Amino acid sequence: MEETQRLDKLNKLKQLKINPYPYKFEKTHQSKEILDNASKIKKPVSVAGRLVTIRNMGKVSFAHIQDEAGKIQIYLKEDILKKNYEIFKDLIDIGDIIGVKGPIFKTKTGETTVEAKEIEILTKSIRPIPEKFHGLIDTEIRYRKRYLDLISNPEVKGIFIKRTRIIKLIREYLDKNQFIEVEIPTLQSTYGGASAKPFKTYVNSLNKEVYLSISPELHLKRLVVGGFEKVYTICKNFRNEDIDTTHNPEFTMLEFYYAYANYEKLMEMTEELIPKLAKEINKDYKVKIGNKTIDFKPPFKKIKFRDFILKETGIDIDKSRDFETLKKEIIKKNIHGVDIKDAKHYGALMDELYKKVCKPNIIQPTFLTHYPVEMIALAKRNEKDPTKINTFQLLIDGSEIVKAYDELNDPQDQRRRLEEQQKFLKKGDQEAMPFDEDFLEALEVGLPPTAGYGLGIDRLTMLLTGNESIKEVIFFPLMK
Repeated sequence: MEETQRLDKLNKLKQLKINPYPYKFEKTHQSKEILDNASKIKKPVSVAGRLVTIRNMGKVSFAHIQDEAGKIQIYLKEDILKKNYEIFKDLIDIGDIIGVKGPIFKTKTGETTVEAKEIEILTKSIRPIPEKFHGLIDTEIRYRKRYLDLISNPEVKGIFIKRTRIIKLIREYLDKNQFIEVEIPTLQSTYGGASAKPFKTYVNSLNKEVYLSISPELHLKRLVVGGFEKVYTICKNFRNEDIDTTHNPEFTMLEFYYAYANYEKLMEMTEELIPKLAKEINKDYKVKIGNKTIDFKPPFKKIKFRDFILKETGIDIDKSRDFETLKKEIIKKNIHGVDIKDAKHYGALMDELYKKVCKPNIIQPTFLTHYPVEMIALAKRNEKDPTKINTFQLLIDGSEIVKAYDELNDPQDQRRRLEEQQKFLKKGDQEAMPFDEDFLEALEVGLPPTAGYGLGIDRLTMLLTGNESIKEVIFFPLMK
């Protein structure tokens, strides 16, 4: 019914030779600029935005328009606007976008207001926006129709402005440290760089099946082989995995590679970067998420993977060094929530233990170090214990935020490990890595000692904005 009424008003505007969709409007100020500097602005202003409230009081009206920066009140009088006042009263609705020109004054209640000397319809809305007092609270609609969410819930816009600032600050940090930003292909002949099930697509002109990138790692390491010593990319990754509060099949990652550095240097950088971001975004190291308070003040706690597994499960992985022995230990312990029936190899058992039992118990920023070699096929072995790798993950509030390690640059060891991955693929492990001969040839040319780093932008944004769902920090999350 309301849409029909709006369409009638649209037609009446056209009959009056008023274009309800003009091409431009000369806007001089944003609402916040006026509110912050009202006493200093002496000339008339020109503002524009979406009409969100109207109070008609006979021959005068008060209304609010909402622009990118916020809301501001406008005041309309019949004796000033003449016939345009009747047009406003009769043919303009909440949700329409209008432009107003006039001087600034303060009402008796002290509210900064623009007195409309001129008014212009800029866009006639034919579909009503959510009711102004209650806003839009249905999360399903909020995520599917983000434009309504942004109109109805202005605080949501603040989350995405913070997200943009986070990315900008990360770039500034890396640029200051002489890293070079590069791009890698999203369509790849062979996927790799992570343990994940890929998305497949097809290039008609090449008659070839390709994959959406699950990680930029292997291409960035090719660039290090080629002579770039500090490179980074902020890119989309695509993984055909479950969707939950911390996973979306399309997500944003920072990855960088630092030649001649090791994982310990990257831990130092993490303790510089993450607290800096928290302080810049929130003016405080502490952030409240649900009923928890996360403290980003460095230094962060450090614990070895083996020690943490032992503490949480009672299983010493140094004494259970093969698939069958570890499987028996897990069954013997009868650990709640751990499902090992689909695990095809030792690393998969370890990953199940870690994800179901250990990871959820880490709340404050913690470096988990020295994973078993079977868990990351591209990482370099530890000098003192070759059953472990020189790696760390930064875990916060039960989520992986950063993964970093010394890159495996021994091409013979890398070949053996990728060959082992092929065995897992044949056993049905859909997250095992395929064999990439071109990447191995690049390693044979020679990769210098290099440390690599991956940071989940979406999850970090969740933490720094106090959100518990990844859908709150992605403009358009994938929905069923």
